[in-house]
Amino acid sequence: MTTLADFQARDIDGQEVDLADYVGRVVLVVNTASQCGLTPQYEGLQALHEQYGERGLAVLGFPCNQFGAQEPGDETEIGAFCEKNYGVSFAMMSKVDVNGVDAHPLFDWLRSEQSATPDAPIAWNFAKFLLGRDGSVVADYAPTVAPADLAADIERELDR
Repeated sequence: MTTLADFQARDIDGQEVDLADYVGRVVLVVNTASQCGLTPQYEGLQALHEQYGERGLAVLGFPCNQFGAQEPGDETEIGAFCEKNYGVSFAMMSKVDVNGVDAHPLFDWLRSEQSATPDAPIAWNFAKFLLGRDGSVVADYAPTVAPADLAADIERELDR
């Protein structure tokens, strides 16, 4: 069975990250963008990180420029924007594609695990995937679902 432990990614500073390091934690994976109408969700994601991080939640932001070219900057610009405007201190990764032939393998897998429409393309920025402590996908959420609305599901997973 495939899990988060089977993937690697680069962080926003270009360092290789073995996502197996997150197994044992509850993980929220989000594809993000800095120039989107949903960009203020960074504030809610940061709030989740602050509220639940010590209990074992890890938020992983993956910038993506595939939707309306709403993430045009490079990693340095993205990191500075997130920190300055939203105080982001959760893990941000390097920019990736989430759909198509160049999609990051993590997102190929996440799409295959979607509850309602497996293998359907991710619809927009700020799609969210909640992974349990074992690295498996336990829930996925549309981009318009506010981060605060995930609290009950996050708490359930943290309590397992």
